[in-house]
Amino acid sequence: MLNKNLNNEEIETIYDQLYLAIDNAGPEQEAKMLAKLVLILANQLGDSEQVLNAIKIAEKDL
Repeated sequence: MLNKNLNNEEIETIYDQLYLAIDNAGPEQEAKMLAKLVLILANQLGDSEQVLNAIKIAEKDL
């Protein structure tokens, strides 16, 4: 499990913005936008091991 560094309000704000971004991208660009977002955040985080772990966590129970 990942460490929790954001409070619930911050998580909800991010969720809302992410939902809008996905909706605005549309079905044809959704995957591309999400991949781009992950790569931007991975670069900002600067820890590939944490990013790969987060991907594994996200894949669970889809």
